Amino acid sequence: MVRWYRMRGYSSLWLPGCDHAGIATQSVVERMLQRRENKTRHDLGREKFVERVWEWKEEYHQKINKALTKLGGSFDWEREAFTMSPQLTKAVNEAFVSFHEEGIIYRANRLVNWSTRLSTAVSNLEVNNKELTGRTLLDVPGYDRKVEFGVIVHFKYQIEGSDETIEVATTRIETMLGDTGIAVHPSDKRYTHLVGKNAIHPFLDRKLPIIADEYVDLEFGTGAVKLTPAHDTNDFNLGQKHKLEFINILTDDGLMNENAGPYQGQKRFDVRYKVQEDLKAKGLWVKVEPNPMKVPVCDRSKDIIEPILKPQWWVKTSKLAAAAVDAVKSGEIEIRPSTARNMFLAWMHPDNIQDWCISRQLWWGHQCPVYQAIVDGETTDSANNERWFAGRTEEEARAKAEKALPGKTFKLVRDEDVLDTWFSSGIWPFSTLGWPDKKSLDMERFFPTSVLETGWDIIFFWIARMIMMGIKLTGKVPFKEVFCHSLVRDNEGRKMSKSLGNTISPLDVIAGIKLQDLNDQLLTGNLHPSEVEKATKWQRMAFPDGIPQCGADALRFFMVSSTAPSGGDINLDIKVLAAMRRFSNKIWQAGKFVLGKLPENFKPTPKAEPGVTLAEKWILSKMTTAAKEMNEAMEAREFQKASNLVYQYWWTHLCDVWIENSKSIIQDGTPEEAESSLQTLYTTLEGALLMIHPFMPFISEELWQRLPRRPEDKTESIMLAAYPEFDEKFYSPDAEAAYELVMACSRGARSLMSEYQIKEEGKVLFQALDETSLSTVTKEIASIKTLCGKGCKEVEILPPSSSRPAGCVAYPVGSEAVAYLFVKGRVDLDAEISKAQKKLDKVEAGISKQKKLLADTKYQQKVSAAIRESDAKKMADLESEARGFQGTIQQFEQLKLE
Repeated sequence: MVRWYRMRGYSSLWLPGCDHAGIATQSVVERMLQRRENKTRHDLGREKFVERVWEWKEEYHQKINKALTKLGGSFDWEREAFTMSPQLTKAVNEAFVSFHEEGIIYRANRLVNWSTRLSTAVSNLEVNNKELTGRTLLDVPGYDRKVEFGVIVHFKYQIEGSDETIEVATTRIETMLGDTGIAVHPSDKRYTHLVGKNAIHPFLDRKLPIIADEYVDLEFGTGAVKLTPAHDTNDFNLGQKHKLEFINILTDDGLMNENAGPYQGQKRFDVRYKVQEDLKAKGLWVKVEPNPMKVPVCDRSKDIIEPILKPQWWVKTSKLAAAAVDAVKSGEIEIRPSTARNMFLAWMHPDNIQDWCISRQLWWGHQCPVYQAIVDGETTDSANNERWFAGRTEEEARAKAEKALPGKTFKLVRDEDVLDTWFSSGIWPFSTLGWPDKKSLDMERFFPTSVLETGWDIIFFWIARMIMMGIKLTGKVPFKEVFCHSLVRDNEGRKMSKSLGNTISPLDVIAGIKLQDLNDQLLTGNLHPSEVEKATKWQRMAFPDGIPQCGADALRFFMVSSTAPSGGDINLDIKVLAAMRRFSNKIWQAGKFVLGKLPENFKPTPKAEPGVTLAEKWILSKMTTAAKEMNEAMEAREFQKASNLVYQYWWTHLCDVWIENSKSIIQDGTPEEAESSLQTLYTTLEGALLMIHPFMPFISEELWQRLPRRPEDKTESIMLAAYPEFDEKFYSPDAEAAYELVMACSRGARSLMSEYQIKEEGKVLFQALDETSLSTVTKEIASIKTLCGKGCKEVEILPPSSSRPAGCVAYPVGSEAVAYLFVKGRVDLDAEISKAQKKLDKVEAGISKQKKLLADTKYQQKVSAAIRESDAKKMADLESEARGFQGTIQQFEQLKLE
């Protein structure tokens, strides 16, 4: 897209860069440390660990840039950006402080999705809900044995001061250590006498009040619900409503904390089994049953997510989202395809949008530019908004604190949490152009940007955040158009993932790679040995011979030609990629042929001329029509259509027809025709290279550089040359129609020679059925002979009044002509008759069977109209086929008499 716009005269900037990928990067480096040195980040400390991450970043940053360059990305590398560079960090701090000052960013103690493996909160979009139909054993990081899920455990609580018990059930039995209440429905007569009383926790010195609430479903389970407000979303809401105690029982790394009493220090899923044993010992365990459920799994660590109560930084999104939705609905921002637009609007709907948790408990990322004032003589509350002060610098935060806390003695402590990566990525369109610098020339020149091209899978992660933050911080939409491309999946349709070992490097497709080398790559990653085994098996099935060298151009063309308007995903098919490589070879050979035909002293005309011969007029008309349709398709973002158009022009029109036909014109035509054909060869190759350049930049640049320049043309690179536009002087429907007849005649002749295996010394006759056709085929006899192929030695033209030539078989060329091939004495007529008769017998047997079926009364009564219509068509096709064989037999019988 960038190359196409630049060739059309636009000032086109594609700004390269990377985000720091907080969770993903930190988890990769942590696994690497564990595998190579058997150390954790805590063994190194924050400063040393972050140094290691920077080292890893530099290494992989170069690999990413190498891949982008090899793929032919047309970037302005002088503007390369990184989200943790000083300039972008300044912009991040500005955005945070501005939002905090306006109250858009606030502190709150809420339930978050907690990954104990990563020791951080993750967003809802980074959690995959694994569907279970019943009891299932799952691998959980950090556990030697599989853990049981998909069951519900029933157990009892003793009622205080009574022998009575109340039965509850849970899918997470270990969370009973955080229970602080039991809820029943107010109209449930089984429990009305217990409302207001307490249950006694069997393992902790804790009383659980029994409350009544209409939220409880009388019909589900026992009708009594255990409440763990600090570890369950629904329980959290009931806990707030009924002022229950909120007790967190987990440490950040998934161990039981001091609130778990005798279980302190044990792993959460080990406690899952231990608690049940202890309940049985006390006679309080009832039963366990299979239970369909969803298990939340961390997308990054594959850990089981725990809802945990944590004070975090949040962004109020309702007003920001409303402004973003208005921009899309009004057309100020256009999102393509429509499926992506609908997805965006669904995500941003008031019923779906939620406040955004932006703090992460990581070491790699932008440390939150906010400071807590620890006031002498006060109890420190991390969730208290009034004791937090944001600042672009510590001095600014201190000034705010002194103003808010007059006469108080305090010290400032910066929050150790870092920001969600998507916060810094959300300001990318303008932070990379110099914002918040009000004098930035790049902001004036390039903002708002024109097009964002990205994957549909990050519509909410990135697109929505950029629109919301862009409108709020700059007063403008960040871009005018969003185009969501397809996702590249493996040959089984799975999303490529490092954790599955099914990622394919574009560099390996470009250069090719042996199967063993692919297998060896799996050993250098962080995959578990069992996953390595699975991935190796998949590689052997998908790439039994490795991946052949395809080149960057073939890979690019494959991707673009697979990008459907609907946005459907792309399965990586090596066979299709190999076909694109053959297309590259076709282009190279065509370019070499034309360059070889141009004499050393060849000088192209100052401007392309329409041409002298019909073949020239045809190809030039096809070229300008292709240019028109290409530009329309690109403008409409119909990339698959655009790639098909340029493919058809290159392969079908330029190579298969025009280049082949030009050989005879140059060799046998008049000097004027030969010179004109050379000029047209030059023009059509030049146009073809220009049209395909945005798709295949390397081969098009290489061949274009070898072409002589037109006078006064000082263009240094094809990417700066003008993209072809529709030119009226080349457009000739009449020439196209006339030459289509020429090609149809030659196709008919080739079909006959192929059918009757005439491979040499072939004699072909063409009878024109009207005067216009006669004029065309007579003038173009040389072209027809060339296009008939090497097996054709002689071509003769017959006028409309001629009778059928003797000794020939016929091939109708529409309503305009008939192609004849002389076969008498060259084929065994009796053998051909016998062969046709056997085929006719078989078809007639089918007709007889079909007639019997259609005439059956029961068939007519019981079979649907659609099936009857289909069977009738089948009958008609059989009868048409029979007439064809009968005609063939009659034709050969006639030949025997001639």
